[in-house]
Amino acid sequence: MVLFTYFYTAVTFDPKSIAENIQKQGGYIPGIRPGPMTSQFLNHLLNRVTLVGALFLGLIAILPNIVQGFSGITAFSVGGTSILIVVSVALEIMKQVDAQLSMYEY
Repeated sequence: MVLFTYFYTAVTFDPKSIAENIQKQGGYIPGIRPGPMTSQFLNHLLNRVTLVGALFLGLIAILPNIVQGFSGITAFSVGGTSILIVVSVALEIMKQVDAQLSMYEY
C-alpha cells in the first residue's frame, strides 16, 4: 500500500498548486490570467494530453489484432507490449548514441 501511495503521489499533477507556484514566482502563461484561470487552463491541457496518450496506447495495444484480422496471418506473434518495448529501447539507444557523438565532438 505504501508503494502504491508513493507512486500515486509521484505521478499526480495538481494544476491548482502549479498555478499557485507560477503566480508566487512572478510567472504567467501568456494570454491566461494568473490564479484560477491558470489552474483551469492547466487542467484542460492535462485532460487533453491524457486523452491523446490513452487513445494512442489503446491503439498500440489492439493494432496487432487489427493487422492479424486484415492480413489473415494467424501466427502473428508481435503484441502491443512488445512494440512499445522495442520503440522505447530504440529511442534510448538513439539518445545514447547522440550523447556519445556530442561528447566525441568536444
